Amino acid sequence: MARIDLANIRHVYGPGADGEPQYALRHVNQAFETGGSYALLGPSGCGKTTLLNIISGLVRPTEGRVRINGDDVTDRPTEKRNIAQVFQFPVIYDTMTVRQNLEFPLRNRGVAVSEIKRRVDQVIEMIGLGALAGRRARGLSADEKQKVSLGRGLVREDVNAILFDEPLTVIDPEVKWTLRTQLRELQRRSGMTMIYVTHDQTEALTFASGVVVMHEGQVLQVGSPKDLFEKPAHTFVGYFIGSPGMNVLPTRVDGASLRLGEYMAPLSSAPRLRGSPKLELGIRPEFVRLAAEGIPATIERIDDIGRHRIVRTRMLGHAVTAILQEHEQIPADPHIFFEPEGVHLYADSWRVDLSGKQTP
Repeated sequence: MARIDLANIRHVYGPGADGEPQYALRHVNQAFETGGSYALLGPSGCGKTTLLNIISGLVRPTEGRVRINGDDVTDRPTEKRNIAQVFQFPVIYDTMTVRQNLEFPLRNRGVAVSEIKRRVDQVIEMIGLGALAGRRARGLSADEKQKVSLGRGLVREDVNAILFDEPLTVIDPEVKWTLRTQLRELQRRSGMTMIYVTHDQTEALTFASGVVVMHEGQVLQVGSPKDLFEKPAHTFVGYFIGSPGMNVLPTRVDGASLRLGEYMAPLSSAPRLRGSPKLELGIRPEFVRLAAEGIPATIERIDDIGRHRIVRTRMLGHAVTAILQEHEQIPADPHIFFEPEGVHLYADSWRVDLSGKQTP
């Protein structure tokens, strides 16, 4: 178990077409607390895997320092950091059996035979490969091989942290939910520090207690799933978290209200702003209501997905999505109004609180 601190991390893979540095990571300061479960969440190319490889030692950062339990390990190789890493595609020995693959990391470290058996039996049960324990890995399917790779990362109890780089990509969809749940339960029982890279918000939100949302080499927000949903610190977080994502509309501040054309959306108090930022109103579809009064809207599409309906509308020339429960009626002449508790103000893409303070 370990606390991991990243201080002023920046990383460049090489110059771009214009000769300027192309930063994979722009400026990252992040702490991963001892025994925490974290997910690095963001779209492809945002820097998640680079950050994970910097923690493990596979990549040395261009700038900044990596500390594990207070020790500077920036210049230490991977094998000196005592970290287990599970990659997107299986890394196992094809000539060994499933059991031998899982035993290997422990035998290599001189663990007692009885302890090896206990740990391997536990992991084999968790990954559901008991019937295949004696089979050579060469004959396994892709998802079975990845389960073995996952097990190799979990079998050691002495590691500082376990890092997962999209480990369920090749796993059958029906098995993914079970494995995610088991990983989360193992983390709770063991107290291991775990960091999980994914572009899938469902994986991130069901596994992690702390979700690190990344975009274009930056960490935009770190928080619980509840925090990310209720108070997105950046418009990208609002867009990326949620299905569908947050509506973002151009707006102006008028006292304690936000103005959209001739219409007003109330705030609890008047915000104080610095300079002349680009202002936007953010509201999740769950807080958008269709009624007989409000801002006139045109319905473009309705998606009925069972327990609720997703209504796509056009309002003041902008696309606005609403989520309606089954019992809610859609007026013949629809208008839109926003539930006040769901309205957020963003200045240059960053959320502004009621005192006028921007998130960064």
